[in-house]
Amino acid sequence: MKIDAKKSLGQNFIFDNNILKKIALNILTKSNNIIIEIGPGLGTLTNYLLCKNYKKLILLEKDSRFINILERNFTNKNIDIINIDALEFDYQNPLYKNSIIVGNLPFNISVELLYLLTKNKNWPPNQIKMLFMFQKEVANRIIASSNNKSYGKLSVIVQSRYLVKKILDIPSSIFKPRPKVDATILEFTPYNKFSSININKIDEVAKAAFSHRRKKIKNNLSKYLEIIHKLKIDSDLRAEDLSVLDYCMIAKNI
Repeated sequence: MKIDAKKSLGQNFIFDNNILKKIALNILTKSNNIIIEIGPGLGTLTNYLLCKNYKKLILLEKDSRFINILERNFTNKNIDIINIDALEFDYQNPLYKNSIIVGNLPFNISVELLYLLTKNKNWPPNQIKMLFMFQKEVANRIIASSNNKSYGKLSVIVQSRYLVKKILDIPSSIFKPRPKVDATILEFTPYNKFSSININKIDEVAKAAFSHRRKKIKNNLSKYLEIIHKLKIDSDLRAEDLSVLDYCMIAKNI
């Protein structure tokens, strides 16, 4: 059955078995894990997830055209197929403790979903690992460190809650339909170094700092100057010169 990708949902499918195997090899699970796959589509990656150890496999698919196909192909009692927008699913429900979230994310919701999973007020979250695909440029922004032109608010927010590792670059040529850009798979592991600091305050400080990238922080963060001086951070630096630790310490002292 041929189903065309919906541009409105940012769909790009992968049928290359070599790539799918490489992705699956990086998804390490145990028998007490719940695997949550976002946007399984026709189930090309799902086929490889079936071989993993897991307590339950949950497939979240917004596009109703795929639901019958998924229900027909994946009948195992330990598989739940849910017709839902990934942005509306309750990932922090106690039922989903020890979850591993994976997905070839639709490019048009990837950052919004990552923010949703990062700004959870209760930390650590249910998910113990996430493996997501992003546009390469977005992935570079997520993993960028200070003093890098890709470093920005997204880098600070995500890295204040996750250890992020680049897994694999994926050429645009293997997608159907072919997007204009390459993709990158990143792995996210929650950690607690800054978990006591309100994530919304970190967001507030980073957003203000990067609102005008070329201005010095004494201008962009003028309302926090007393804190900045107390922390012995040079107020003549620019936003991209401050580390994730710097932003978290400013937020901690607000």
